[in-house]
Amino acid sequence: MSNGIFSVPFPSNDPIRSYAPGSRDKEILKKRMVELKSQVLDIPIIIGGKEIRTGNTDKCVMPHNHKHVLGNYHKASKVEVDLAIETALKARDAWAEMAWNERAAIFLKAADLLTTDFWRSTLNAATMLSQSKTAFQAEIDAACELVDFFRFNAYYAQQIYEEQPLHSPEGQWNRMEYRPLEGFVFAIAPFNFTSIAGNLPTSPALMGNVVLMKPASSAVYSGYWLMKLFMEAGVPDGVINFVPGSGSQVGNPVMASPHLAGIHFTGSTPVFQGMWRTIGNNIDKYKSYPRIVGETGGKDFIFVHKSADVDVVATAIVRGAFEFQGQKCSAASRGYIPKSMWNKLKGKLVSTLKTVKMGDPEDFTNFMNAVIDKGAFETISGYIDYIKKAKDAEIVFGGNCDDSVGYFIEPTLVVTTNPNFKTMEEEIFGPVFTLFVYDDKKYKETLNLCNETSPYALTGAIFAKDRNAVQLANKILVNAAGNFYINDKPTGAVVGQQPFGGGRASGTNDKAGSYLNLIRWVSPRTIKENFIPPTDFTYPFMGEK
Repeated sequence: MSNGIFSVPFPSNDPIRSYAPGSRDKEILKKRMVELKSQVLDIPIIIGGKEIRTGNTDKCVMPHNHKHVLGNYHKASKVEVDLAIETALKARDAWAEMAWNERAAIFLKAADLLTTDFWRSTLNAATMLSQSKTAFQAEIDAACELVDFFRFNAYYAQQIYEEQPLHSPEGQWNRMEYRPLEGFVFAIAPFNFTSIAGNLPTSPALMGNVVLMKPASSAVYSGYWLMKLFMEAGVPDGVINFVPGSGSQVGNPVMASPHLAGIHFTGSTPVFQGMWRTIGNNIDKYKSYPRIVGETGGKDFIFVHKSADVDVVATAIVRGAFEFQGQKCSAASRGYIPKSMWNKLKGKLVSTLKTVKMGDPEDFTNFMNAVIDKGAFETISGYIDYIKKAKDAEIVFGGNCDDSVGYFIEPTLVVTTNPNFKTMEEEIFGPVFTLFVYDDKKYKETLNLCNETSPYALTGAIFAKDRNAVQLANKILVNAAGNFYINDKPTGAVVGQQPFGGGRASGTNDKAGSYLNLIRWVSPRTIKENFIPPTDFTYPFMGEK
């Protein structure tokens, strides 16, 4: 056993690489994309470090060229899920008893591996190809943010373990022990962020938990490479188990297990609410009350005051609404624009959007790529069809959709006269930005409208040079966004700088990228040791009648 009080290196955010023309990074990345495209992976289930192939397979395709198959993945059934639970529970005791600094070392190694040419280019290329992200969007996600999660989480874990109770002046020693949860954690990842898919299983694992990792069906390809990274970093067999498959085939046996100790989820609000409901119905079957941590949907806003800079607002809308095709839970989806600014802003937006290129992520001049799959394409195009038929809304720019080669949808700018129009209220998860033009004199009234319109409360932004206007917005919108931005787009939260999460229908607001998330994955135990225990049961007050 080591005798020492160890200190995790103070983390700093991983520098973003530019992939500028002629750069070495760009050359390595493009070469890795060609290599991955040239092969079709056979992706197994991985349980206890062993590969399992069920023969029940589905395809991993490129959204921007849906005829190109990157891999075939084997889908888990109840048999494999039950095996994964059994295997995880067998690995639990040894992992829980491992010194925290030894666990931290594994994920610090994962961070360093991800900064090497092979792993950085592999995770970025896999994300670009399978999720149709630009080089920049992949870099800030699959590389930088995931490196940051690994490093900052190790540091936050140390802070949690260091937090200890007070002591009496003499005679006793009080201690706090941060145990992992009793059972296993189920990590359910979304398609849109490789970093989230990497953080969901590893943050509970860092704190000593064992995990079943379910990637999104449309992002199994990058999820598989994540699992390979965990194994390369030294995560012991059985601690994290890779179980791709349908939601019901994997989720139902997990929810039925009495050993379910926690859910770490990012995805849609209806799915999360359904899981919560199932857990509630099964609550008397579990050995403990499962921890439920979720980040779900958003209807994120950009609110503009008349004092704002038009060029700043236009840039924020284009980047905030249309980067990664609007498929971020933080993406700007609705806007409130003062009437005095609208004509100038509209001209600026239209002229800017005319220059936006869309296509294959291998062409680095493209700003946008394809939406994730056929289901998303049909949902988003359905909203656009609804807008085209509406009498109280019009498309100012875009609105064209084409799925002949890839699932491409133009950046679509919509203006409505109805602040409660369908696309002002409902989450679309695509490149559609709807705005309402308000009377400049009704600034406060429209702020209240913004606060009350959506059931979500994830991200939002206020643009204004007038500090009184900023202050008023900050006050009225205090519960409307868990991440609130002043004169900046509502996307791009950075680990350690802007811990991420929202309330209302947007989730439990447990703030990924801070100690607040990690604290959910431990069950504290208080230990009191009395050095001089009493030998007489009586108290002084008993000395006189």
